[in-house]
Amino acid sequence: MTLATNDGYAHGALVLAHSLKEVGTTKKIHVMVTNQVSPGLRTLLASVVDEVSTVDVMDSNDSENLRLIGRPDLGVTFTKLNCWRLTQYTKAVFLDADTLVLQNADELFEHEEISAVADIGWPDFFNSGVFVFTPSQETYRSLVEFAVTHGSFDGGDQGVLNAYFSDWFSRPASFRLSFIYNMTSGLFYTYAAAYKRHGASVKIVHFIGAQKPWHTGPGAAHQSSHLARWHELHNKHVAKKSDVPSIETLSFSVQPIYSESTSHVTDSTPSDEDRIRAWDMNQPDYLGRDSFENIQRFIDNQQ
Repeated sequence: MTLATNDGYAHGALVLAHSLKEVGTTKKIHVMVTNQVSPGLRTLLASVVDEVSTVDVMDSNDSENLRLIGRPDLGVTFTKLNCWRLTQYTKAVFLDADTLVLQNADELFEHEEISAVADIGWPDFFNSGVFVFTPSQETYRSLVEFAVTHGSFDGGDQGVLNAYFSDWFSRPASFRLSFIYNMTSGLFYTYAAAYKRHGASVKIVHFIGAQKPWHTGPGAAHQSSHLARWHELHNKHVAKKSDVPSIETLSFSVQPIYSESTSHVTDSTPSDEDRIRAWDMNQPDYLGRDSFENIQRFIDNQQ
């Protein structure tokens, strides 16, 4: 199950669906879309997946907490809570539309709600890009009531889900999924030596951060074999369709980095502190000082 809140994420959902099919999933694929998705893309999605349903946008409108993580676009991720309403399924795995499946992962359905991978930013929390759950109207109503009452500590769905399922970290080990089920894409996000050792086992990658595979232009690339695979599937199954918006028409701009003390955009020559903050917000300088080549060179020099 996934969610497309706009045309960009609809492109992502299409590639995700084709990646699931190519690895031979035996499970049904369901895509939730909002009215912001173009009719042509909705029609194409309906021809690819088992079911498409339209949901209303739910936005946290929590500008203060969203500013802390530098992602004002994530307020609409509250819409994801609608997945609990799809009670025609007894169990489901939610995959963000910016994920890509490399190997069959149907064994995830052997896990219970809520099973997920630890977030790399704070491993006591789970990353909500991939999780196993049980659809339930009661859980949906409880989640919405909790969100209205308590809000989200990060302004997005990850904050509210971690607060609601606050005992996740203390549950038995089976609820904490291996990193291979939600590996952040690009070696800038990962322990390069570990990737060299275990990369072949990765089943699902996640293009976290403001830059997505469907964004074009400087600074938008994840520069990895995973990005190449995403575009391979996109070119094969989506790009040649004449009745859908192309990714070249999708607007994109990198979100500014804010200073906590002055709340203004930093200048074009960031300090070391600004660079650290950019990494914390998943906005490293991919094409400059923080490129994989520079990181790999640093690692090599330490050996």
